[in-house]
Amino acid sequence: MNKLKMQSPDGIASNVEKIARLFPNCVTEHLDKAGKPELAIDFEKLQAELSNDMIAEGEERYQFTWPNKRAANRLANTPTTMTLRPCREESVDFDHTRNLYIEGDNLEVLKVLRETYLGKVKMIYIDPPYNTGNDFVYNDDFAQGKDEFEQRSGLFDNEGNQTIDRMQRNTESNGRFHTDWLNMMYPRLKVAKELLSEDGVIFISIGDEEVGSLRIICDEIFGSNNFRNQIIIRRGAKSVQAQFETWDKLGKDFEYILLYTKSSTYRFPRQIKELTEIRSGTWNNHWRGTDRPTMRYPLLGIEPISGQWRWSKERSYAAVANYERMVRELGTETISDIQIESWLKKQNEQVDLLKLSDTGKPVHYIPASDTTLLSSSWMDLLVGASSEINSLFDNKVFDTAKLTSSIIRMMGFTGTDALVLDFFSGSATTAHAVMQLNARDGGNRRFIMVQLPELCDEKSEAYKAGYKNICEIGKERIRRAGKKIKEESGLAGKNLDIGFRVLKLDTSNMEDVYYTPKDFNSQTLFNENVKPDRSNEDLLFQVMLDLGVELSAKIEARQIAGKTVHFVDDHYLVACFDSDVNDSVIKEIAKLHPVYFVMRDSSAASDNVIDNFEQIFRHYSPDTTCRII
Repeated sequence: MNKLKMQSPDGIASNVEKIARLFPNCVTEHLDKAGKPELAIDFEKLQAELSNDMIAEGEERYQFTWPNKRAANRLANTPTTMTLRPCREESVDFDHTRNLYIEGDNLEVLKVLRETYLGKVKMIYIDPPYNTGNDFVYNDDFAQGKDEFEQRSGLFDNEGNQTIDRMQRNTESNGRFHTDWLNMMYPRLKVAKELLSEDGVIFISIGDEEVGSLRIICDEIFGSNNFRNQIIIRRGAKSVQAQFETWDKLGKDFEYILLYTKSSTYRFPRQIKELTEIRSGTWNNHWRGTDRPTMRYPLLGIEPISGQWRWSKERSYAAVANYERMVRELGTETISDIQIESWLKKQNEQVDLLKLSDTGKPVHYIPASDTTLLSSSWMDLLVGASSEINSLFDNKVFDTAKLTSSIIRMMGFTGTDALVLDFFSGSATTAHAVMQLNARDGGNRRFIMVQLPELCDEKSEAYKAGYKNICEIGKERIRRAGKKIKEESGLAGKNLDIGFRVLKLDTSNMEDVYYTPKDFNSQTLFNENVKPDRSNEDLLFQVMLDLGVELSAKIEARQIAGKTVHFVDDHYLVACFDSDVNDSVIKEIAKLHPVYFVMRDSSAASDNVIDNFEQIFRHYSPDTTCRII
C-alpha cells in the first residue's frame, strides 16, 4: 500500500515532466547531490529544438533582471513540507462555512495550496507593500538550507515554536531596495498564476514606486498578451496633501490597479458602472445623410427630397405624439431637461420624444443613462480610508484600509460563484466585500484570505484595544462585518455564508523520519512518525491537501466499532487515525465504498490487520484508493 507524500508538489520536477512529454530526446539522467539518479534536461538539445540560433552567454538581449532573480524563480518551484492546522476556536461556523482565513507566510501558504486549488481561483486581488521607502517586505533568504532557513527566517524559534516576525523594513537607504521587493513579489506571483482558472483575473494595487517594475514582471509571468489595463483609482485627500509637505513633486491624487487575465482568449463580461451624479439628456438632429426612400416621408411639415429621417414613419409619428402628450401633462411648452427626465421615469415603458427645434429642424430626445461603460479611470471610487473598518470597531484599529467598493467592482469581472483569493489580506477588506456582494445579489462567492500575523505596534490603538497582530484585526473584522451585513440585509437566519475556517501554517505533522528514513538508525527508524502535539484533525487537513481535497469541504466525524472515522465530502475521503484498528473496522469502512481511504500505519491493532488490509478492500471496494501515513 502506498504512502502519501505529505508535501507540496516539486515545481521543477513537474516542469521536467512537461518537457519530457514534448521533447523526450532532451531528457537525460544524472546523479543529484545525494548521488541518487534523477531526470534532468539536456539544455543544448532543448536549445536546438527551439531555435536555429543559440543565444551566446553574455549576448545582449531584451530582459529585465536583478540580483537573485534565478533564486527567486527556483524558490517558487521548490516543494514545501509545511502544512495548515485547523483552529476551530477562532473560526466562525467551522463545520458549514466554505470560506478560509489562513495565517502564515503567503509564499509557503501558496505552495501548500498549489495542488489542491490548481486552476480553481476565479479572481485574485492583492494589495502588496508599495515599496515607499518605509514598507516591510518578506524576508526570503535564498542562500540557506531548509533547517537553517526555518531556524533563522523567523518562522520558528529554537524550541520549534512558530513565530511571526517574517518581515524586514525596506528603507530607501538599503542597497537592495528594489531587489528585495522584486525578490519578494516574483515567486509569489509565479505560484499565484498556477491557482488561477483559465477564465481567471488578477488585480494588483500599486503606487508610483514600483508600478513600472511590476508591469514588467507581470508581463513575464502572466504574458504581455494577458495584460488588460492599468487602472487609475482616486486616493484620499490626506494622501495627496502629504506629498505637498516636501514640495519636491506634484501631488498625486490617484494610484494604480494592474489587471491581467490567465488566458488571452478570455473575454470578461461587459463592464458598466452606475452614474450617481445628476445628468440630463440631449436633443439630437433627426436628419441622416444616407439615401433610403422608405425613410423619406412628411414630418412636422417638412417633405425631404434627398437624405432620410433616422426613424421609421411609425416611430417618428409616435414620438411627436408623445412630446405633445408630455406638454399637455406638464401644462407648459417651456420644459427643462430635468423635467423631461423626471417625466420619462414615470412612464411604464420606453418613450421616444420628437419635436421641432428653434431652428425649425426635427430633433429627437436622447434620455440620460443611469449607467455607462466602465473605463480604466476609476476616479469615481476612493481606494482607501479608515472610516469603513473603524466604523465596525469601538477603537481606531487601522490607519488606512482598502474600501470594499473597489473590490466589489473587480468582482464584476467574474461570476456569482467565484472563488476569490487575497494573499496580502491586511484588514480583510476582500472578505468583507465578498460577503457584502453576496448579500446584495444572492451570489455564492467564496474567499480565501492569507495574511502573515505581523505584530501591531505596541503604541497603536489596535494594540491597546487588545489586537496583538494584524490577523486578529482581520478575523474580528470579518466576524463583525458578517453579522452587520446579515442584520442590515434582512437575511438573518437565511443562507448567507458569513463564516470562515481559520487555518494556521506550521511545520509538517510528520517527523523527519517520514521524509528521510535513510537518515535514521535502526533504533529510531520505527519510532512514531507523527509529532506528539498533533491532533487527528491536524492529520486530516494535511491528508486533504495531499489528495487535492478543498479545505472548505464538509467534514463529519462518526463512530465505527468504537473508532473515530472522518468523512470528507461524504464518502469521497474516509480517514481513521485512532489506534488498535482491527479487521472489523476496516471491513465496515470498505463497505461504504469511499473514493479514498487513509489510515496511519501505526493504527493497525496487529500485523495481521496490515496483511489483511488490502484483501478486505479488494473484496468489498476494489475501486477505493488506499493510502497510509
